Formats: sequence, C-alpha cells, structure tokens
Amino acid sequence: QTAEQQAGQQPQLPSYTDAVKPAYPSVQYAPVATGDSGQPPATAGGGYAHSRPEGHDAVAIIEGGGGVGGGFEAGPSFSDPAMRRGFITRVYAVLMLQLLVTGIVVSVFTFSESVKKWVHTNLLLYYISFGVFIVVYLVIMCCKSVRRRFPCNMICLSIFTLAFSYMTGCIASFYNTQGVLIAMGICSIICIAISIFAVQTKIDFTMCSGLILVISLVFILFALACSISYAVVGASRLLDCVYGGVGALVFSIFLVYDTQQVVGGRKYELSPEEYVSGAMQLYLDVVYIFIYLLPLGSSN
Repeated sequence: QTAEQQAGQQPQLPSYTDAVKPAYPSVQYAPVATGDSGQPPATAGGGYAHSRPEGHDAVAIIEGGGGVGGGFEAGPSFSDPAMRRGFITRVYAVLMLQLLVTGIVVSVFTFSESVKKWVHTNLLLYYISFGVFIVVYLVIMCCKSVRRRFPCNMICLSIFTLAFSYMTGCIASFYNTQGVLIAMGICSIICIAISIFAVQTKIDFTMCSGLILVISLVFILFALACSISYAVVGASRLLDCVYGGVGALVFSIFLVYDTQQVVGGRKYELSPEEYVSGAMQLYLDVVYIFIYLLPLGSSN
C-alpha cells in the first residue's frame, strides 16, 4: 500500500467536544470554541485554552525572582542583616534604659544616709518588691501575648525594672560606698568583655542548654548549703567571697548564652518579637553579676 492509503486508514481522533470530561463535582464548564478540525485553538505558550470552572476562585500565584520556594515571593526573613541589626539595637536600647534606672536607684540608696536608714527600717517594702518582681517576671515569660504586644509589654517591663531596682538598691545599701563603686566598675568591665567574647567566639553556647541547667542546679544546692552554714556557724567573710565569686561566674555564663541568642547566628536565637524578653534576660544577668560582686569589693 502507498503512504497515502496508509494515512487514509488511520483512525480519526475524537473531537474535543466529544471527549469525556473529567469528574469535577458541581462544576459547569463554559463552552469552548473549536476550529475546523474540531479542536480548540492553541495558545501561544502551547496547549489548549480553557476557561476555569465556574464557581471556583482562581489561585493567585505571586511571581518573584529567586526567592524562597523557587519562584514564589517570600516575606522578609530574620536572617536579613539589617533586620537583625535593628533587633539588636532595640534590645540594647531597652537594656541601657533599665540599667540607667537601676544605677540611679542604687546611687541614691548608697550615697544618701537618710534614704539608707529609711530602707533599713522598712524592710517590708523589700519583700513586697520581691513579690512584684516574681509575679511580673512569670507573666512576661509565660504569656507570649503580653511580652509581644505594645504597650502592654513595656508597662510590664517598667514595673519589673522598678521592682528589681528597688531590691538591688536595698541590697547595695548594706555595703559601704567604696565597695559598691568597686563592684560597679568590675561588673562593667566583666560585662563588656563577656559580650565581646560571646560575639567573637566560635563556640555555640546556645547548644549547651543542658549543661547550663546542670550548672544552675548545682549553684542552687551550693546556695542552700551556704544558707545552712550561715544559720549554724554564722557569717563568714571567706564564705561570702566564695559564694559571690561562684555566683558571678554562673551569671557570666548566662550572659554569654543570652547574648548569643540576641545577636543571632547560632543554632538558637530570639525571634524579632522577643526584644522585651531579650532585654530582660540580659538585664538580669548584668545586675546579678553586680550583686554577687558586692561582697568581693566591700569590707563589711
């Protein structure tokens, strides 16, 4: 047979309108115009044109270049250096305000003899401020909506800072002025050095949460042992210095851990909404280092 005869014996393809429509519940397809061959006109991109089913909204696809998802446009990521720098600036700005308030309170309680005597005769306010400190701290740390929502987060942080500043001032009032100034100076040097170390070191302290937990538990047991020793034997200058040195060392480790979480670039880091939590943790680390250094710089 000739090629023309073989071509004439090939079965005819069914037209587009005779083809079985795919199962699509409750969908009405709009009629499609066909050409002379019974097939719909081809589009410029190759393939056949067909309207979408009636009663269904089209899915909007955002075209973008080379972003996350291969052609899909993604929102800004916290890995963006500019966004991270803005977060760090906000955290340390809040931290500086907290330390400024605490420094003013400690200075008043240390240099003013009348205020110092009043504090020593009204120790009930210390325990009230301690209760406020604990409650507000738990609220901020346990309630995500509180610490992330402005101005509620700043109000709670202000109350927290004032309560803890009063506690710190009360503690500092029991030491002489020279010892408080020495503790402030040593604390400033230690915190600056630790912050630089936390940023520059290749050691990722955020992966050492288990070790830090063990250190915390050991320190708590050591503090209980010191309390029992104070109750049984009495005050000891040597034990005060040892306890203060160990406490300052423990919170220096905490400062490295929290600094790396704020600065980022490690396995675990804070999200952009957690600037209040970051500032609060750094603030506690710095002030506790100062408190534990007080016995080392004071003679009484």
